[in-house]
Amino acid sequence: MRVLGIDPGFGRIGWGVIEGRKDVWKHIAHGCIETCANEPFVERLAHLHTALKQIIATYGPDHAGVEDLFFSKNVSTGVQVAHARGVIILTLVQAGLAISEPTPVQVKQAMTGYGRAEKRQVQNMVHMTLGVSKEERQDDALDALAVAFTAGVALDMEKRC
Repeated sequence: MRVLGIDPGFGRIGWGVIEGRKDVWKHIAHGCIETCANEPFVERLAHLHTALKQIIATYGPDHAGVEDLFFSKNVSTGVQVAHARGVIILTLVQAGLAISEPTPVQVKQAMTGYGRAEKRQVQNMVHMTLGVSKEERQDDALDALAVAFTAGVALDMEKRC
């Protein structure tokens, strides 16, 4: 099974693709979709849609995980991220993918065994569990790989029950 994980954002959206079953998962690819701050809002959303369609076409995931929103104190940023998340979900649905929406606590729990783990602890587990190079420091992409892992493990457990 191949899973695409997405860490929603607006200026930078992390994505990661993993493949595996049960307890054996491997890293396939990851990266970030970046939008230009001086482009109009709708153009940035269109860029996100186009880039995500290309990632789906390139890596052919069977399932997708999109981290549920964690609302920040900055309402305008939260609204922009919510719009971007809507574009992400629409793009995934149009591609025919089933979607899991794990919360940040669920992602931390799946990766570290502790739902209140620090971001660095989660990223260290991504390096260890998925074999991603320790030199890789793209936080958003590492977070997206953690989302993919969480979605994949949960889906695999559902299939076993």
